[in-house]
Amino acid sequence: MHTSNELSSILDKLASDDKFRAQLQANPVATLARFGITLSADQVPDQISLPSKEELTEERHELQRELETTGIMFPFLLSGTAVAA
Repeated sequence: MHTSNELSSILDKLASDDKFRAQLQANPVATLARFGITLSADQVPDQISLPSKEELTEERHELQRELETTGIMFPFLLSGTAVAA
C-alpha cells in the first residue's frame, strides 16, 4: 500500500509536470514502477490519454481517495478518465 503522500506526489506531477506526463504516456509500467506501483502491461489501455491537468486538479480529492482504496484506479487515469464510474 502506498502512503497518502506518495499518491499525492503522483497526482501533483500529473496535474503540473509535462515531462512526467510524457514519460507516463510513453511507458506507464516503468514510470509507475519508479514509484513502487506495479502495473502489468495488460492493464494498460491500448490508447493512453491522460485526463487534463485541469480535470486532475478539480477532481484531486476524489482521485486521492480512490487511489488510496484501490490500485485499479491507474488504468482509469491512463485511459483519460479521472474518476471511475
